[in-house]
Amino acid sequence: MDSVMDSVMDSVMDSVMDDLETDTDTVPSRQPPPPMASPGLRSPPSSGAPRIVLPGVIVLVAIVLALGAAIGDAAQGGRRPRERQRAKPPAVKDWDKTSKSAFLDDAFTTLEGERPDFVASSAARLAGTNGGAVAAKGGNGGGFRWSGLISPDTLADEVKEQRKVVAAAVASASEFKGGGYDKAREAFSAIALAFGVIAAHDGEVRWKKDAENARDLFARVGFNCKVGTDGSFAEAKARAADLEALLDGGSPEKKADREEDFAWSQVAARPALMSRLEAAEQVAGGIVASKDAFEKQVDALLREVEIVAAIGEVIQQKAFEYHDDDTYRSYSAAMQDAAVRARDAARRADYDAVRAAVGDLKKSCDTCHGDYRS
Repeated sequence: MDSVMDSVMDSVMDSVMDDLETDTDTVPSRQPPPPMASPGLRSPPSSGAPRIVLPGVIVLVAIVLALGAAIGDAAQGGRRPRERQRAKPPAVKDWDKTSKSAFLDDAFTTLEGERPDFVASSAARLAGTNGGAVAAKGGNGGGFRWSGLISPDTLADEVKEQRKVVAAAVASASEFKGGGYDKAREAFSAIALAFGVIAAHDGEVRWKKDAENARDLFARVGFNCKVGTDGSFAEAKARAADLEALLDGGSPEKKADREEDFAWSQVAARPALMSRLEAAEQVAGGIVASKDAFEKQVDALLREVEIVAAIGEVIQQKAFEYHDDDTYRSYSAAMQDAAVRARDAARRADYDAVRAAVGDLKKSCDTCHGDYRS
């Protein structure tokens, strides 16, 4: 490649010099100006000497530089770029005692627990509005990591508490038709939500093997209890019996006949979940009314705010009513964030922080109700 470059350069130089000689022959001679009187200056060239025009020199230099750059680029074609030279790390034997003490000979002999899931933690940071929620791709089919919002104990307690409401609502046909059907609707919907979360939960939760079937059975009866009829009463009684079987360690006799993929919008209607949120807000507000009440009922507070956090996640899921409304989603996210902060503060026994978070929770609900009605 160097010989090619030299050949091209010689050819160009010969051509340029021939042109310059021709130009100097055709340039008419001019009389030089009289010599300057100042000392130290050279005399001007004699009139007989050939004169090279300055612009020609500039053109020559520009051509040579451009040609050299082009040939250099071509010569680099097909070559791998030179690897950057980096300093070698110091050998361990050269380290002083202080430097050596900062490192472990074998980290695996000292570290405990599972290896961090950096992908999960990155996704959690991107979740933003979920506050302390662990929004990550987990081992549960790539779904949401529910353990960041609600504990297995809260789910179990929710099912047990709603069981009492169901039992009272279906105690008799007259009780059911006289208004019990509406209470049964709300209780069955809350139970369906709990079993939906149990089915998707990434922790060890009671009733998990029957959770999907129970979720669909209780979701259906919850929708059907919009009215107090003989048919809805009979179904409510049957599902109440299934619930008792689950709590006693058995399984429901009936199998849900699902014909399509599950969607969270099928678990419960929004009005039923709004009623559950309102109840949770009232309980939480009463508990934080005084520090003494908070200290005595901290476990009850934890259950209520975790239920709020779970509902806040569900109502933002695809196909749920208003799920694609940015304003509605922002209200839901704010409510969920306040619930998570209240939970975390309750675990620290920080009464002032709990009260502030519950206040924010109520504010987010009130603001949402101003724009949306169940």
